[in-house]
Amino acid sequence: MPVIEASHLTKIYKTAKKKPGLSGAIKGLFSREVTEVRAVDDVSFSIEEGELVGFLGPNGAGKTTTLKMLSGILYPTSGTAQVLGFTPWERKNEYRRQFSLVMGQKNQLWWDLPAQESLHLNKEIYGVPDADYRKLLDELTELLQVKRLLGVMVRELSLGERMKMELIASLLHDPRVLLLDEPTIGLDVVAQKNIREFIRDYNRRRKTTILLTSHYMNDIQALCDRVIIINRGKKSFDGHLNDVVEQFSATKLVTAVFSDGGAPREELEKLGQVVEFTKTRAVLKVKREEVAKASNSLMNKYAVDDINIEEVPIEEVIEKAFASAEK
Repeated sequence: MPVIEASHLTKIYKTAKKKPGLSGAIKGLFSREVTEVRAVDDVSFSIEEGELVGFLGPNGAGKTTTLKMLSGILYPTSGTAQVLGFTPWERKNEYRRQFSLVMGQKNQLWWDLPAQESLHLNKEIYGVPDADYRKLLDELTELLQVKRLLGVMVRELSLGERMKMELIASLLHDPRVLLLDEPTIGLDVVAQKNIREFIRDYNRRRKTTILLTSHYMNDIQALCDRVIIINRGKKSFDGHLNDVVEQFSATKLVTAVFSDGGAPREELEKLGQVVEFTKTRAVLKVKREEVAKASNSLMNKYAVDDINIEEVPIEEVIEKAFASAEK
């Protein structure tokens, strides 16, 4: 049985339009033009225990709204969902003790208190036994390398350090399901890498089921084999990350390093789109089915020191997937 199962989830917001000026305000008292916004539109998917799934989409696609429904914060307009066998928006205590929602732009720690005070409060809220609390706290602070910061005021921590404390606060009750909404947003490259490594290690250790949204493709590539793509409220893809590349990227990048004189640009353009060009190095975007032919041609005609074939950047592939969903 899947740990997370969404079936035809739909969330519609109704908004009233007001015409400008005093006359518009007065008219609005008696009649309003109401429009519907489908934040989530007939979305279905299931996630098995221990899976770490990327949930992708542009701003306004419906990702956060979906997570809020799965966590019970929002009621759907229609459709159903089961998480750990519970209906999230019934908000039963047995369910709330088994999941966590971490939002990179929301704080749950008390700003003017040391982090350890907020962590202890969470321990009391969830009724975590003292021995389990100490064991989990030691493990998590060791993994995230923040043990020395437990007594520091939250407002004095860096953004990366605060995010680590937010994760610890969300994991102290050892949840079976973890919903992560942009956990690395705003962090520097080093902090992003540290958070990614922690999430990957935690998933492997605990077999926690994780649904992750992120705008950083490095997060998705490092953590997720499976991705779900949502755009304008509708699901447009659900499958292996490599399948996204296969479906939405018709080209590969061929990089050639020349030892003597290089190759004429006009000749290279016959093989593919020239992305970069110098006397000693060229990068071509070549159709997938013509990569072998183009590589052989380069090596046979020119003095090639090295040749490398790779997929186009995942960011470009995902952008194409979004664009395809908009058509």
